[in-house]
Amino acid sequence: MAIIRTVPTRKIINGFEVKTSSVAIVSEEFYSTKGEDVIIIRQIPNCKIKLDSTTTDHVKIKSLTNVLIIPDKGGIDESWDELLISNSSCVEFRFAGGNWYIMSSDGIKLDY
Repeated sequence: MAIIRTVPTRKIINGFEVKTSSVAIVSEEFYSTKGEDVIIIRQIPNCKIKLDSTTTDHVKIKSLTNVLIIPDKGGIDESWDELLISNSSCVEFRFAGGNWYIMSSDGIKLDY
């Protein structure tokens, strides 16, 4: 599988410089955020994404597959330990005050 990155950039996250890219296209079963603005997951049946607050404070995740999103610390919207989204979903997260918050979503598509 593969990870495709756009042009490298540098950001300051939690007072530290992070070398990253603005977009990562991920085709791996597990991926941890690294400061990207956008992560697109595709070409695999399932993926687990770890929201890493040491490298990322804001990210949009676009899924073209089933994606389980887990925070490295705190919760998601102070309520959930994980979030499962399905094909064609898009969710925007922001880390603040020790938790990850959903800032925007396209009406999270869940499989029951």
